[in-house]
Amino acid sequence: MEKKVITSQRTGDSCIYVKHKSGLDIYICEMEGFSSTEALFGTKYGSVNTMFKMRDDKEYTVVPEGIAHFLEHKLFENEDCDVFELYAKTGANGNAYTSFDRTCYLFSCSKNYQDSLRILLDFVQKPYFTKENVDKEQGIIGQEIQMTNDNPEWRVIFNMLRCMYHNHPVKIDIAGTIESIAKIDADLLYKCYNTFYNLNNMVLAIAGNVNADEVLSICDECLKECEDKGLETVFPEEPESIVQSEIYETQPVGTPIFHIGYKCRPCNGQERLTKSVALTMATALITDASSDIYQKLLKEEIINSTFGSEIFCGDGYFSVIFSGESTDPKKLRDSIISEVKRMSDEGVNEKDFQRIKKCMYGSLIRQLNNVDIIASMMLDAYMSGIEPYDVINTVSEMTSDTILEYVRTELDKDKLVMSVVEGAENV
Repeated sequence: MEKKVITSQRTGDSCIYVKHKSGLDIYICEMEGFSSTEALFGTKYGSVNTMFKMRDDKEYTVVPEGIAHFLEHKLFENEDCDVFELYAKTGANGNAYTSFDRTCYLFSCSKNYQDSLRILLDFVQKPYFTKENVDKEQGIIGQEIQMTNDNPEWRVIFNMLRCMYHNHPVKIDIAGTIESIAKIDADLLYKCYNTFYNLNNMVLAIAGNVNADEVLSICDECLKECEDKGLETVFPEEPESIVQSEIYETQPVGTPIFHIGYKCRPCNGQERLTKSVALTMATALITDASSDIYQKLLKEEIINSTFGSEIFCGDGYFSVIFSGESTDPKKLRDSIISEVKRMSDEGVNEKDFQRIKKCMYGSLIRQLNNVDIIASMMLDAYMSGIEPYDVINTVSEMTSDTILEYVRTELDKDKLVMSVVEGAENV
């Protein structure tokens, strides 16, 4: 069993990393003086992983869209009882989520984390799928899909992704479609489970009022040793170009809501982290409330306080997104294009850059006192192929020249798309 302490050179904070004999990667952060605990048990398996094979397979397996999310729902229901009933007895708050590139099961508690950890490790390793419970879940998830189809915030996101991506499955709703989930059966669920829920493809991240030796002892007790079967995932070839530049949809909203996004070159590991940090700072120079462009757009009543930005990235996809409400999304899009060009031509204002950088760095330091965020930070590091404190180093070492380089190479107006959901009166 490999064990090491990972320490931040900037802050002195540390966590313990263990490569367990079962194949599982484990991150533990003992936080003295804290009363709560957060644990996440995750697998590198999300909605985009629809094509895969193992080392000994001759051909790739292609599965229906939405199956990762479907599997997550079913794991909470074992042969004996509902997992939430077990957590209720220990006083823990359990939950789970499926995103584009991962599925995670988690709990938070203020006492008795040992028994809650046993529950977490136990039920995730005990799938129970039958024709009856799969048929029942198809109806439940079908209703969930119909609800999201009526959700303006959800529609504006996926409409944007469909404008960006020709082939990559990131453009498909995480829950799939009514038609795709109808193809799911117990045998397919077991195949996906046995492929992606191999402990060599998973991570446990736990932080707070915990003892590392206790955690590892429970892992020794609960984890089943797994053979690494050489999982390989692939994605359809994706052109650099966008599909279309804009899309509109009518929904019952007051002020139109928008997502304006640049399709960028995908990357992994430290390169993805550096680009994410650089472009987060670049967009903050536009969306920060003290910036000239923000104040101008606010005064013209084109935006309101919902105006913001984010970096959206994972395996095979990377985009820079501006979002919020706007009375004139087209004018806002033109303003963003103009500001990006101005930044590219004139450079980044060093004073503004230093302010944004210090704000971002300070926020990261404050988060080191948050149990939930520390656990998520360790899990994110595993999923991204970096170490937990790398983001702090990357922010502290960022320069305005690096930001400018990414603005010039990644924010191409020919790869910009706009998705708008507006009320009928705006049409």
